[in-house]
Amino acid sequence: FTGTTGALADDDDHEVARRAVERGELLPLATILEHAKREYPGRVIEVDLDREHGRYLYEIEILLSDGRVIELTYDGKTGALLETEIEDDD
Repeated sequence: FTGTTGALADDDDHEVARRAVERGELLPLATILEHAKREYPGRVIEVDLDREHGRYLYEIEILLSDGRVIELTYDGKTGALLETEIEDDD
């Protein structure tokens, strides 16, 4: 992939992610999902891996039991939760 922002190309994202995990630049998705589901139990409905400003970001959307959708943004290297956003229908 090229550039420093935006979603990784579908054809390449698994391979890019695998290599980044091997190099220690990215935590495995399973680790991030474990954290997300522990804090926000529900059904994972979407996962994106982006690269912005030279760092990997996992964006995870979870359908909560009350019907709301929450979007979580994690630092891909450290696993730190960077942003939490409840999606609104308004």
